[in-house]
Amino acid sequence: MRYADITFTELGATKVREFLDAQGTDTSDAGLRLGVRGGGCSGFQYQLAFDQKRDGDAVFESHGLKLLVDGASLPYVEGSLIDYLDGLTGAGFQVTNPNVVAACGCGSSFRVADEEQVSAV
Repeated sequence: MRYADITFTELGATKVREFLDAQGTDTSDAGLRLGVRGGGCSGFQYQLAFDQKRDGDAVFESHGLKLLVDGASLPYVEGSLIDYLDGLTGAGFQVTNPNVVAACGCGSSFRVADEEQVSAV
């Protein structure tokens, strides 16, 4: 099955590159991992981490960087856009996910339309 690409905004890619460079990480096999786990008031929460590619990962390339997604998380996040926000309330990565049908008020958890049809994470 072909999934919609997951991409970075220009600023999101710049911040990922800065973090990876600061850690001295070789980007040929490393990138930003996007995953989901059960939890939060709406059902799922995003997990973002800098990581190495693992067996079974889907790998997306954007702005010369890798986005790594495990197979169980992929149906929940396909087509997402990852940006970096730096504002008065804090700084961090933000996921704009076209699969989300509801999110909690604080924005830390979400629900997708077919969550009961996709295996639990």
